[in-house]
Amino acid sequence: MTVTLTLSDDQPHERAGQNVAQIYERLREAIITGELAPGEIKTQVAISDEVGVGRTPVREALRLLQSEGLVTGEPNRRVRIAPLTGSDVEELYVLRIPMEINAARLTVPNLSFSDIAELEGYMAQMAHYGNGRDWIGLRVPHRGFHAKLVGRAGPRIVKLIGTLADHAERYRLSKLAQPVEPTIEQWAVRKDEHREIADAAAEHDAELTAELLAHHYAKTAAYVLSNIAPSQTPTRLRTVLEHTMPSAVASLDGPLRPA
Repeated sequence: MTVTLTLSDDQPHERAGQNVAQIYERLREAIITGELAPGEIKTQVAISDEVGVGRTPVREALRLLQSEGLVTGEPNRRVRIAPLTGSDVEELYVLRIPMEINAARLTVPNLSFSDIAELEGYMAQMAHYGNGRDWIGLRVPHRGFHAKLVGRAGPRIVKLIGTLADHAERYRLSKLAQPVEPTIEQWAVRKDEHREIADAAAEHDAELTAELLAHHYAKTAAYVLSNIAPSQTPTRLRTVLEHTMPSAVASLDGPLRPA
C-alpha cells in the first residue's frame, strides 16, 4: 500500500501541525476503506517512507488513530490495524442504535423543508450509485442521509455518531464482513428501507423514524455477525434493543441480507 499525500506549503511551525492532521486523515481513510487491511502490521518507518514525511508526524498521527481504536501498538515501533471482530461490531451497534434513534427523535420534528429536500437528494444519489453497483461511491450520500436525520441533536452527539458511522463503514466495505455484493433484489430492499425512513422523516414522525432506523441497523449488525462471527450470539445488543426499541429485536433474527 502506497499512501499518497499532498502536504501544506505554509510556514514550518504551521506545516508540522497540519501535516499530522493530513497524515491522520489519510491513514484513517485507508483503514476505513480497507486499503490498510484489518490485522495488517506496519512499521512506523514503512509508513513514513510511504507517506514521504518524517517519523515524528507519523508517530503523532498513529497516536490519534490508536486513541480512536483503529490501530493498536506492537513491539518494535510497529502498529497493527484493528481487526474486524464480532465483539467489536456488536459493541459498535450497542452504542450506535440508542444514540442515533434518540438523536433522530430530537432532530426529525425540527427538519425544515430544505432538510427534506436534501434527504431526497441523498436518496437520488444513493440510487444512482447503488444501481451502478458502486459501493465506494455510495459512501458519501449514504453518510449524508443518515447524518441529516441526527444533525440537530447537538454537536457533541453528532461528532460521536459520526465516529461510530465511520467505524461501521469499515464493516460495510470489508470483503470479510460483506463477502458478496447485494443482489439486485437485496439492493431493492435496502432502497425501500431508506425510502421508508425518508418518508417518516418527511412527515416529522420522529418515533417511526427511530423505529425504522433501529430495524435497519439491527439487520446490518446481524448480517455482519453472520459472516465474521457466525457462532456469536449478540446477547448485549439484544438486551439493549429490548430496553430501547423492543420491536427491532425481531430484526436480529430475520432474513439476512447485505448491509
